Amino acid sequence: MSTDGHAPRFAPGTFTPAPGRGPLGRMLATQVGLETRLALRQGEQVLLTLIIPLALLVGLALLRVVPLPEPRVTSVLGSVLALAVISTAFTSQAISLGFDRRYGVLRRLAATAVPRWLIVVGRLGGMAAVVLVQLVVLGAVALALGWRPGTGSLGWVLLLVVLGTAAFGAVGVLLGGTLRAELVLAVANIVWFVLLFAGGVLLPVAALPGPLAAVVTLLPSGALAEGLRAALLGGTPTLGQVLVLLVWTLVAGLVASRTVRWS
Repeated sequence: MSTDGHAPRFAPGTFTPAPGRGPLGRMLATQVGLETRLALRQGEQVLLTLIIPLALLVGLALLRVVPLPEPRVTSVLGSVLALAVISTAFTSQAISLGFDRRYGVLRRLAATAVPRWLIVVGRLGGMAAVVLVQLVVLGAVALALGWRPGTGSLGWVLLLVVLGTAAFGAVGVLLGGTLRAELVLAVANIVWFVLLFAGGVLLPVAALPGPLAAVVTLLPSGALAEGLRAALLGGTPTLGQVLVLLVWTLVAGLVASRTVRWS
């Protein structure tokens, strides 16, 4: 009975608080969705991850300003996919992480019920979602320009994209998680330009001077771009290219796990 003599309207315990974090699966899905929306909402990141790769895909496929193997659009697609992965997994990821640290976003998230590992996995999931959007958009435009998927191994392409995303993601987290935000912004953009023009992305390794070509073959940019071009042109990536991406992933990931700061 209630204090006024009437029977209680609700069963005892109906409004008893039940504190605790939500299901991990729902928390992870929310975190991934948030990271994806933030990446696709920011104009600077969209310019870097979608607009510039699209412009290069169309321009290089139609204008013969850079010597590339035929069919030209297929060779261009390999270069542009490599650039898209670098833009998202390395440059965008590093800058985003650096400024999240600067403004205390990670420190505030770490103080909530969200586990730290879930925050990291959520960021990686958002990065993977953006890469997937890039693959769909760039693939659709390449199809309109005359590319035909049957000319290459899509299985190898997907594997290389995954390995490249992991390698550049690890390097991006290492950079964005250790340096000041302003320095991250400068370094990430400089590295992006260097890799584009001298890292085997825009120009094949065979078109680079000998000493530079030897160095580029050991860089994840050269391994990823050369492997993608080979796969799309009907060949297969070399074991060395796959190993380069794996080594960069493991080394950068190990160093990042020991040095990345939350603030």
